Amino acid sequence: MIARAVSPRRDRVRTVGAAVGFVVLAGAAGLSINAARSSVPAVSAGGGSVSLAARTGLVARSTADDSRGNLISVSASGGRRVISRVRCERLYAAAGTGICLRLDGDLTTYQLAVLDSGLRVRREIPLVGIPNRARVSPSGHLVAWTVFVTGDSYNGGRFSTRVGILDTRSQTLVPTLEDWAAAVAGKPYKAKDLNFWGVTFAADDRFFYATMSTGGHRYLIQGDLATRSLRTLAENVECPSLAPDGKRIAFKAAKDGNPRHGWRLSVLTLASGRVSQIGQVSQVIPLAETRSVDDQAAWLDAHTVAYALRRGREHADVWAVPADGTGAPRVLVPDAESPAPLGTAPMSD
Repeated sequence: MIARAVSPRRDRVRTVGAAVGFVVLAGAAGLSINAARSSVPAVSAGGGSVSLAARTGLVARSTADDSRGNLISVSASGGRRVISRVRCERLYAAAGTGICLRLDGDLTTYQLAVLDSGLRVRREIPLVGIPNRARVSPSGHLVAWTVFVTGDSYNGGRFSTRVGILDTRSQTLVPTLEDWAAAVAGKPYKAKDLNFWGVTFAADDRFFYATMSTGGHRYLIQGDLATRSLRTLAENVECPSLAPDGKRIAFKAAKDGNPRHGWRLSVLTLASGRVSQIGQVSQVIPLAETRSVDDQAAWLDAHTVAYALRRGREHADVWAVPADGTGAPRVLVPDAESPAPLGTAPMSD
């Protein structure tokens, strides 16, 4: 699947209102929800509340027609969903911090809202483009997002994306990666066609991974926030998701190297367990999900990744599959997308 390894804050801060955008699924790492969509009951507005500080569970965006909002919780036994009145087009959460990419009021523009554990807005940033990916570092201190500046698909030929990163402690904003020092195969590299998307953070709040496209190639890159530098690690790796052990990355790989053919969900193992010394990829495993997955997967635990599969333009389901290539895909949360596990602890060897 990989071709080759290569060596100021806005003044207005308001409580998020209107109808919702998240789904919290209690006990997500140990769920046994049946594959049938009917196994989870209809959305209920009553009882309970959603907290991003939960130590277990899954947060996601509801796509159900009967949703009064998008943020809901479902018990591990398949109980009722609890709705929170927050609407997002894309979201993620970790360590009590949430990132919500949403419409800016009644306008056709978008904004980023940083949420605290109680879903209150901490900061808003206007976005130029269509929301596409969102991530929060394991510590909750860093948030990242991707927007389509031109186009709305990775397989539609011409498109332009932009990545932003915000430190929620210092409020330091990285509005783009395009002016960072980049190296391809260890050599300094400059080009006008650079595109970046799909950030995923290491646990140290310094290094991150993402996809960089240029000259017809799509690279897995490692970024260093301390030195503002980027370097390529491998080709044909898109929308990476770093496992909590820091040694594996779930990603989508273009079939036959051509995004028009769709993507195969896979997992690669990094040759070194030390983030700062990664030089190559040692192993790639295609997962049991053979349908095209156009999503940035999320690790539920040491053995399982979750991802969304679309059903038409308006609906999607969150699926899960073993990360070692065995087993079979199963529906985890019907009528949902943008999965993000809550309370996932770092894994030991």
